[in-house]
Amino acid sequence: MTEANLTSSIEGKNVLVTGATSGIGLGIAKALAEVGCNVMINGLGDLSEISTIREGLEASTGQKVVYSPADLTKTSEIEAMFEDFQSTLGQVDAVVNNAGCQHVSPIETFPTENWDQIIALNLTAAFHTSRLSFSGMKERGWGRIINIASAHGLTASPFKSAYVASKHGLLGLTKTAALEGAEFGITVNAICPGYVKTPLVENQIADTARARNMPEGDVISKVILERQPTKSFTEIEHIAAMTVFLLSHAASNITGSELKMDGGWTAM
Repeated sequence: MTEANLTSSIEGKNVLVTGATSGIGLGIAKALAEVGCNVMINGLGDLSEISTIREGLEASTGQKVVYSPADLTKTSEIEAMFEDFQSTLGQVDAVVNNAGCQHVSPIETFPTENWDQIIALNLTAAFHTSRLSFSGMKERGWGRIINIASAHGLTASPFKSAYVASKHGLLGLTKTAALEGAEFGITVNAICPGYVKTPLVENQIADTARARNMPEGDVISKVILERQPTKSFTEIEHIAAMTVFLLSHAASNITGSELKMDGGWTAM
């Protein structure tokens, strides 16, 4: 199958990508616009920089790209974001739940406010975007939901209680939604990357260094990449390419899956 045939089935689709103002989410948004999707990017950051990103992406791809500043830890703002999506782009054909946050701390001193924020953003927000898009997808007989999970949805590491719990929960949500959408042309899958060099991981390196009282270089070699047999970070472009594939017709019978992109981490 040629790349043109692979992507022709998703040209003109309207896609919401959360956490898309930087890192993995921005890479996914760019890849989707480049293959002909209209995209709403959601996330935090400097508004002028986000405007530049949005305008540049529209100019380079010819697709419609809009921005939502919705705080995904607040149900009312997620609902307002969907109303904005429908008024600017139309029907919600696909959702990529990528937004996430992290905090590293021993469980006995883990701040409860950080726990609440991580669960809300990493897990509960994906539930809300799924419930708000499901009815329309069912009516049209087509839909895609892709949850950016983590190798930490399949295994655990110390000092990451909230993150690991949220990603395990996200895989459970993925499987349940996949079963509910299976007869309606809706696929729901999770991509489980290993460590990706993003701003989130950069912060995590620093946090882990403090938690373990280790130099940051040792955290990278002895804590992070030590668990990835390939000894290399997963690349944003590869995750974006997998997302495009999962939206395509070629992946129409892949649903409820945990697609590992972890350098062999969870094979050990």
